[in-house]
Amino acid sequence: MTNHRTIIVSSMAFFFWFVISMADFDNLQDACPTSTTEQQQTVFFNGLPCKNPTTIIASDFKTSKLNHGGDTENFLRSATTVVTAADFPGLNTLGLSISRTDLDVNGMVIPHSHPRASEMMFVWRGSVRAGFIDTEKKVFQKLLKEGDVFVFPRGLLHFCLNAGYEAAVAFSVLNSQNPGVVSITDAMFEFDSDVVKVIMGRLISTTPGMNTVRNVTSHGFDHQL
Repeated sequence: MTNHRTIIVSSMAFFFWFVISMADFDNLQDACPTSTTEQQQTVFFNGLPCKNPTTIIASDFKTSKLNHGGDTENFLRSATTVVTAADFPGLNTLGLSISRTDLDVNGMVIPHSHPRASEMMFVWRGSVRAGFIDTEKKVFQKLLKEGDVFVFPRGLLHFCLNAGYEAAVAFSVLNSQNPGVVSITDAMFEFDSDVVKVIMGRLISTTPGMNTVRNVTSHGFDHQL
């Protein structure tokens, strides 16, 4: 009888543990804007602390940080501005980040990945060649026009470059409030290294039928695609 009761108690304990562990981790309130009040941190969160609900205002849910283009006066002729919950309180606990990518003529964003997020890119202006590399080393890339959307799966190396004759702008949404970024080429090569040019040249010439793009020269890309 004792063993039977022990089994029942153990089963009930496991059941309640299972229910609790499978519980929804969504917010327990309507919104949770980031608390920007400076104070000594004694408790560490997997994320950012929330504001007092009584102090939440409409401005917490608006940002103008992507209104203006980034500085593209650099070797890559590109700039990416990422806005997370640390900068935009209304994003906190929503599992979202946003970004703006500015690509000058011949500009590019070299291969990188986001370990904690997939990315959905929307081309607002210009023409952009965007692509990613899967775990089988296969390259998936497309020429994007204004209004086109392209998705980069989570954790996979991806890139983009200006494929037109004018500056291009793209906006992205990432499904993590802290997507992270890992750039293999940054870790291995200098920005002005010829190796970077070779890598990008091979990427943009991998897919057949790309002979409609003829402006990808990017500081030494002599490929006529």
